[in-house]
Amino acid sequence: MDVMKHGLPEILSPGGKVVSRLVWGLVASLIVLTALLLNSPKGPVFVGSLFQGSYSPRPSNATAVSRRSSVAEGPKRTPLAEGPQQGPVGTEKKIEPDNASNLTEKQDFLKQIEDNRPFPENPRLGNFSEAANNGTLVGGNANANNEGNLPIKEEVVGEDKIKAMELNDPRRNETFKTCDFFDGKWVRNGRWKPYYRPGSCPFIDKDFDCQRNGRLDDGYIKWRWQPNGCDIPRLNATDFLEKLRGKRLVYIGDSLNRNMWESMVCILRHSVKKKKRVYEISGRTDFKKRGVFAFRFEDYNCSVDFVSAPFLVRESSFKRENGSIETLRLDLMDPATSMYHDADLMVFNTGHWWTHDKTSKGEDYYQEGDHVYPRLKVLKAYQKAVTTWSRWVDANVDSSRTQVFFRGYSVAHFWGGQWNSGGKCHQETDPITNETYLTNYPSKMRALEHVLQQTKTPVIYLNVSRLTDYRKDAHPSIYRSEYKTEEERDRAVAVQDCSHWCLPGVPDTWNELLYASLLKAGKGIWGK
Repeated sequence: MDVMKHGLPEILSPGGKVVSRLVWGLVASLIVLTALLLNSPKGPVFVGSLFQGSYSPRPSNATAVSRRSSVAEGPKRTPLAEGPQQGPVGTEKKIEPDNASNLTEKQDFLKQIEDNRPFPENPRLGNFSEAANNGTLVGGNANANNEGNLPIKEEVVGEDKIKAMELNDPRRNETFKTCDFFDGKWVRNGRWKPYYRPGSCPFIDKDFDCQRNGRLDDGYIKWRWQPNGCDIPRLNATDFLEKLRGKRLVYIGDSLNRNMWESMVCILRHSVKKKKRVYEISGRTDFKKRGVFAFRFEDYNCSVDFVSAPFLVRESSFKRENGSIETLRLDLMDPATSMYHDADLMVFNTGHWWTHDKTSKGEDYYQEGDHVYPRLKVLKAYQKAVTTWSRWVDANVDSSRTQVFFRGYSVAHFWGGQWNSGGKCHQETDPITNETYLTNYPSKMRALEHVLQQTKTPVIYLNVSRLTDYRKDAHPSIYRSEYKTEEERDRAVAVQDCSHWCLPGVPDTWNELLYASLLKAGKGIWGK
């Protein structure tokens, strides 16, 4: 036979038998591999994905995973000076994938990119710690450009780091001494523990105990405040109580200061082993009523008190021929000053009651001496009142033993109406992330700052206005009480609380900043 007439002469020849086996083996392997690839349940597998660390191209804008957007849709919110605000409610934005059958693969693909994506450079972020750079941040220009939904890996803080933050002495850090604690961002972390568990503190007003009243989401307690220029320590409750031994801390002001006071009581109580040795000395449990409330920490011989004085100045009356009218004496302090004039730490506030009808209109309401103003603008009246407060502080406070604080205006988030006309916030579960939805800086706080500059006694200003403006997600809203029926819950939608804060929650951060401010000031025992 003439073998040269066949198509595969080398394979059929004796010298090519070895080559024949190799070639046919290779062909068979390719056929099997092709069959496996074609029958894969996830479809074709790209060779690059078989290698760890291989580069994956960024998906097109048309392919995305649906994600929550905390930025409201619709027209830009009109900034307001302060008080009850209106604006759109955050909605859920969804982008449909171009091929639903490949959704799982694309989710994995996006997650691979997100886990390795660095935070974009932004000159406004300042000197962040490594922990903050790895977190999810609220605020800043980056949020305005991308509606706050930057796909950044969530910061993870373990037990060791939390304990280290509690025990760390930040005074050794030079940046801490010059840091503006109130210029910063909210950083989200699912493992960031609150100072006390929801529902664990019996001294929280039912109006502030949101989870006990049926609130199911808990994301609002998983944010921590990160100043741009430094780190702040967690509030070390044991250290705070030791420094407070034999002393008095008093919160004076309106119900927002009561919110802060209850937060501090719960933070400190959580660190005490014998809980029964922490009690309100009068035995009262309803703290809404006017008066003085004092929690005694028996093991430390100290107390943490609240004095109700919503205006700081005196509510009064003025007799006229046709009867008496209610007035507000802008030139006299509230009589409750006798209840706290000798305290070691004083935390003042006033603001929210100045948004009510009488104070806002200012008609036949504001009084100085025997003169009642027929009409006076509320901002001018507010400045007169805090000037009276400033003069009292200078005349009555011994700054060598007493530290005075003034906590700034806490921003409210009423959407679709005022606080008394159907305003709502119950569907909010994420902070504001787009700065265009923030309000203007409160004009009353500018008036306060002017007065503080004239005050001779050193006052630490807890400027929480910007900090609270982001947190539309953390109000009690409809969760002010337990509802037995759906009808009761439906009725509650019409009357919501979008001014105060759930506990645990935002007021814990105010107290954390109070603690950091005391360490920064370093006066007396706080400097040791």
